[in-house]
Amino acid sequence: MNRAYHKWFSSGLHRNMELLVFGHSGRAVLFFPTRMARFYDYENWGIVDALKDKIESGELQLFCVDSIDAESFYNHWVHPAERINRYLQYEQYIITEVIPFMEAENGGYSFEVAGCSMGAYHAINLAMKHPTLFNKVVCMSGRYDLTQQIGDFKDLFDGYRNDDIYFNMPLQFMTNMEDGVVLDTIRKIEIIQAIGETDPFIHSNRDFSNVLAAKGIPHNLYVWNNYAHRPRYWKQMVNLYL
Repeated sequence: MNRAYHKWFSSGLHRNMELLVFGHSGRAVLFFPTRMARFYDYENWGIVDALKDKIESGELQLFCVDSIDAESFYNHWVHPAERINRYLQYEQYIITEVIPFMEAENGGYSFEVAGCSMGAYHAINLAMKHPTLFNKVVCMSGRYDLTQQIGDFKDLFDGYRNDDIYFNMPLQFMTNMEDGVVLDTIRKIEIIQAIGETDPFIHSNRDFSNVLAAKGIPHNLYVWNNYAHRPRYWKQMVNLYL
């Protein structure tokens, strides 16, 4: 399959950023990595290879971006306000640099977005905030409110709250979103959640599913057997849902 490595200096992030593109045409998928993972991990874990037939046939084109989670949500050396601000800079990098790059490479103007674990958070947050950019979102083993402590997974803002945090926690801001153009646009997106029945994030997924249902947003929540928070399960999920 076609594989292309790209690297450029991001003026918004003030650092070099890297990504991998797999495939030559088809549905363009922006693929976010797992927690503090790298742009090459899905390839190393065999998840890209699980989509080989779709990629080689020109049905699918993957854009595997890098993460800066260690500089944002997991940078416990800085104040929580700085953590969310760094995330917002990353979001702008995706919107103003990666999305135009995808348009140039793929020729399309409506994309899909996906991710596993923390990548699922990135995918759903971006899609709910910028629904005109995407026609499908696939979230595997995701967590949709990073302020909640779930088992060993801490509140990533240490109890601190501000508007930037609120408006980037899908489980929070979607609950209070009023009817209008934005919700109407979200209703046109194909939304898929997949989660293991013993995954600690199962309640986050069910809660978010309930929010979507209450807003009249069509979606599918697939609950897998066992934990299913591992690459061997994600390889099966991407084949079914991407």
